[in-house]
Amino acid sequence: MQGQMMHQPLRIIDILTYAAEAHGDAGIVSARVEGDLHRQSYQQTLARVAQLAHALTDLGVRRGDRIGTLAWNGYRHFELYYGVAGIGAVCHTINPRLSREQLIYIITHAGDRLLFLDLTFVPLVESLLPDLPAGLRFVILTDRAHMPQTTLDALCYEDLLTAQPPDYDWPVFPEETACGLCYTSGTTGSPKGALYSHRSTLLHALQVPLCQTSSFRAGKRILPVVPLFHVNAWGLPYVAPLTGMTLVMPGSDLDGASLFRLMDSEQVYSAWGVPTVWAGLLSEIKAQGRVPAGFADLVVGGSAAPRVMIAQYEARGVNVAQAWGMTEMSPIGSHGTLPPALENAPDEDRISAKCCAGRRLFGVEFKIVDDDGKALPHDGTATGELYVRGNTVISGYFENPEATRAAMDAQGWFGTGDVASIAPDGRLVIRDRAKDLVKSGGEWISSIDLENAALSHPALAACAVIAVPHPKWDERPVLVAVPATDARPSLAEIQAHMQPHFAAWQLPDDLLWIEALPLTATGKVSKLTLRAQFADYTHPDLRGGAA
Repeated sequence: MQGQMMHQPLRIIDILTYAAEAHGDAGIVSARVEGDLHRQSYQQTLARVAQLAHALTDLGVRRGDRIGTLAWNGYRHFELYYGVAGIGAVCHTINPRLSREQLIYIITHAGDRLLFLDLTFVPLVESLLPDLPAGLRFVILTDRAHMPQTTLDALCYEDLLTAQPPDYDWPVFPEETACGLCYTSGTTGSPKGALYSHRSTLLHALQVPLCQTSSFRAGKRILPVVPLFHVNAWGLPYVAPLTGMTLVMPGSDLDGASLFRLMDSEQVYSAWGVPTVWAGLLSEIKAQGRVPAGFADLVVGGSAAPRVMIAQYEARGVNVAQAWGMTEMSPIGSHGTLPPALENAPDEDRISAKCCAGRRLFGVEFKIVDDDGKALPHDGTATGELYVRGNTVISGYFENPEATRAAMDAQGWFGTGDVASIAPDGRLVIRDRAKDLVKSGGEWISSIDLENAALSHPALAACAVIAVPHPKWDERPVLVAVPATDARPSLAEIQAHMQPHFAAWQLPDDLLWIEALPLTATGKVSKLTLRAQFADYTHPDLRGGAA
């Protein structure tokens, strides 16, 4: 027997029409690449999105067409999210930090019909033009006064909107209709596309505030440093309007000083991004002797946050929560809101509980398996590869059956490539990426655990652990570090600092100083690049040094 309830397909545009009615005074504050600060309510945004929808229709965009974007976090990029999806087309956000080869591959593979780009990226697209598909049209996200001289046959965004009606009869289509496309950063092989639906995106937007309860307060302000060009800025362009929060968009200036000024002047309550960004902000906070006005909530994702960073923010009154997920998961799969039993626990216990990926999001299921694919217990001890499933997890990659077959198991679960353990209360601990574990003498060593311990030493600003070949032990860990000051402690000093947390055989065998760690296109430390950089490295045992 089926229930007798109405069925209205879930649509992304309904988020914005709701926000314009229920939270009309909230909206978007944007640091524009033109150099000024722009303010716009959700009511005004809805009217402009309607104008954009008319313009897209006039340009011949039809349901299912892919529309590319190369843009920073700003109100025009936000408008594309809703205008493109609202007419049934697919908003394909492109990461400008990818290599030339990857950018050309992504635009070609996606079959983009239009490419909207910020002023910053005009030279980049001009350089790509000879290798881009014929017939691709360009729109520059600016007004007529700021249109650049360019070899691109480009339209002006604001000109497209001028004289268009400020309302639109939004079409109704199946909720499984595709709405967004985001490619992985392609650290191994060609980038792979995750094609989101209206249904999956709406469910994700409802699941996140249900679980990550500390971050969402109607009337307050939230800053996505995580870019709109990477996996929908972790869903914030959808969750913020739903919950009545104003989005503060940082544009292209993401250094600690710039973020501090913007957050302080706009009284940002919650900020979301990767650890490398928050390390820069923390340095500015220390220099200023205070946190930005109103700042009370920090969500860290993309890679594990060091314990010392969490502790230093918490000591300054900023609640820190880690989240974990993947492009293939829309992206959030776990949240770091502490259970009530730990809210008043001693600081050390609370911080220890925050030094993990948190608990699963409602609607996302986890399992860990051994090398034979056998499910392992969620006892907090067993460690295996993490698999996930849920309504916000991909069922396959866009136009890539080979990658799909490699990623999905026989039961339809998606293999994350992360090695993890799961506690009985659902707490997820990511031990490492499978490819980043160090296997020494048949035993696994977590690079993440070593890095977190080393980073608590005041002489280290950043570090990464990589595996290097060893004739006896197969692999051994080596610590690559960036100094915080002119001091360069010895390997023995760093080992002594880490020793209370590890067996002697788990400690790194060498310490290599570099000026900066290489980052991926999404702001994570690129261990692939580090391994290539030290491909000719010789272990101390093989050069006569002390191991």
